[in-house]
Amino acid sequence: MKNIVLLTGSSHPSLARRISESLGVELSRCKLGKFSNQESSVEIKDSVREKHVYIIQSGCGRVNDNVIELFILIQACRMGSAKRITVVTPLFPYSRQSERSQKKRLPQHQIGTEIMSSLLQTGETSPSLPQGTFAQSFMGMTSGEGGYRQWCARAGTLVANLLQAAGADHLIAMDLHDPQYQGFFHIPVDLIYAEPSIIQWIRSEVPNWRQAVVVSPDAGGAKRATSICNKLNLDFALIHKEDLANTESMGLVGEVEGRPAIILDDIIDSGSTVGLASEILKRHGATDIYAIAVHGVFSGPALEIIGRSPVTAVACTNTVPQEEFRKQCAKLKTIDIAPMLGEIIRRTFYGESVTQLFVHEEQT
Repeated sequence: MKNIVLLTGSSHPSLARRISESLGVELSRCKLGKFSNQESSVEIKDSVREKHVYIIQSGCGRVNDNVIELFILIQACRMGSAKRITVVTPLFPYSRQSERSQKKRLPQHQIGTEIMSSLLQTGETSPSLPQGTFAQSFMGMTSGEGGYRQWCARAGTLVANLLQAAGADHLIAMDLHDPQYQGFFHIPVDLIYAEPSIIQWIRSEVPNWRQAVVVSPDAGGAKRATSICNKLNLDFALIHKEDLANTESMGLVGEVEGRPAIILDDIIDSGSTVGLASEILKRHGATDIYAIAVHGVFSGPALEIIGRSPVTAVACTNTVPQEEFRKQCAKLKTIDIAPMLGEIIRRTFYGESVTQLFVHEEQT
């Protein structure tokens, strides 16, 4: 591949190296660091003039520093006369911060305290669900005082505008938490999915997967879960909130008794969703419980919650570095998406179809 430049930021260099290996293209030299006043420093050592530059930077770790570093990398390539600049963000930064989703989120220490308290009190033999403030906030029951409607900044939209202002020509992102952000760009956006890699992992790592039930932990993830159900010809179940103020009324729509259950979500952050869903499934007689997510952020006490939950294994792609997390929790498994990202970069470089990569072929 001629006239292509691969650059990586500080967020996930190991993923960038794996992508470069799958493409057979070396990462270009780039010096990243901080000045004494903690401002980001970027120096590209190789020429990018009249070349197609791919910048790989995920929205994880020190997110704010990594976002600013990404903007400077884009601007450096633009000023270096790059022909085209494509930003590859496996985890798009600030994509969870839409007005609607912000109202559902709690400080991580509050989520962790209440979930851990529930798990410690009940143990694995008699699962129950937490009540009170967490229950209400988890279901999105937040409101302003005196009838005032609370407004939240749309930080994800701001990041989209800044990416374009910095000089990006094209964006590749994986499984946006809020797909609406794709419409806020005036540049081409390739929204890709980890679904093929997840399907492959289920086939190879889940015993008796043909008898399994795919479970969506909420209504918002039903479309993602049913898509995999249809491709694998599996049954579907949904955790339904009958009474928003009382998690004891959370019901399971579907049958999992005596069968493996696979919880499917787009992101695991605090671990609260997996903790609640796994206890409900265990209570309804599921034999083995697997949780699969595209992005494994694991903030706060998430790993401790997962370790004490009835989950057999938790699999996440490596859009976020997983090495340190796996050392702390033996239940964690990693789904490598570097070959997929490498193939997508190759296809966009040569002007080939990206959609064809996600056309599922039936297997018996």
